[in-house]
Amino acid sequence: MIERGQFQEIIRYILNGLVATAAHYGAFLFNLSLLPAHSAGLANFLAAFIGISISFLGSRYFVFRNWQAPIVGQFLRFGALYAGIAILSGLTLFVWSDLLQLDKWVGFLIGVFLQVAFSYFGGKKLVFA
Repeated sequence: MIERGQFQEIIRYILNGLVATAAHYGAFLFNLSLLPAHSAGLANFLAAFIGISISFLGSRYFVFRNWQAPIVGQFLRFGALYAGIAILSGLTLFVWSDLLQLDKWVGFLIGVFLQVAFSYFGGKKLVFA
């Protein structure tokens, strides 16, 4: 059974993730309208930096509430974690929609699912522990 504190942390993580995902998605749509080739993979890769920034601040101050630790160390670990996640997500969308010509919105959701799975456990165990 999940302890109350852990349950609350998961709820905060979900809320933070929804905000970060909305920002990521908004930036994704904006980028799609600007890029000359309308590459979903590139649009998503660039938009990931917006979502990552919001996710870091929310994770540090809201989800894991670990603002006493030096921010630079957390930021570097978080950046490394999310760089890997962004590459995975960008490659997923690139292969899904640009190479296989499948629906870019489904590919975006697959990328988001991968981000959620890796970011919670990576954030909890590697960044904000």
